[in-house]
Amino acid sequence: MDHQDDINARHNAKARKRQAFMQDKIAQKTQEKGLLIVHTGKGKGKSTAAFGMACRALGHGMKVGIVQFIKGGWATGERAVYAAFPGQVDHKAMGEGFTWDTQDRVRDIEWARAGWDEVRRMIADPSYALVIADELNIVLRYSYLPVEEVVAGLMDRDAMKHVIVTGRNAPDALIEAADLVTEMVQIKHHFQTGVKAQKGIEF
Repeated sequence: MDHQDDINARHNAKARKRQAFMQDKIAQKTQEKGLLIVHTGKGKGKSTAAFGMACRALGHGMKVGIVQFIKGGWATGERAVYAAFPGQVDHKAMGEGFTWDTQDRVRDIEWARAGWDEVRRMIADPSYALVIADELNIVLRYSYLPVEEVVAGLMDRDAMKHVIVTGRNAPDALIEAADLVTEMVQIKHHFQTGVKAQKGIEF
């Protein structure tokens, strides 16, 4: 056996051990349940990751409900995609834009309440397999809705229903209640060098 053959043989032996270990580990995971998932942090990609999960759910024939807080005024690419799945995606944009644009706390709270009512409706409807509350964390950050009410509402759902909450500054109570929490960490962002939001990337 030459040197390269020896390297390959050792590599294959290690791979077989890893395979056996992982198969055993996976076999031990037998529970199925609906997940409460939180995407938070300062880095880009929180909503994008949620929409990727929506795409995956659509591929399995699952019905998806999406409520976008804050971003109501944006003509986003995802909205056009969802329109191609009538009956399978229910997409609601609830808001009038970023808080620094609206400058009306009372109206922002009204839109937040209307958006939360939509999320609760989707959670209560057994036809939805996945519900996405996009930028709900921002609403909670500004105290437009009580955190305790929202967390209780998210937890009060069918055992197999998945819910994803996105946005910076997820409150501790939501993080504690969640099954899966991912924090997006910003390393670099083109906006810092003067590049504006790009079609197909940010919206």
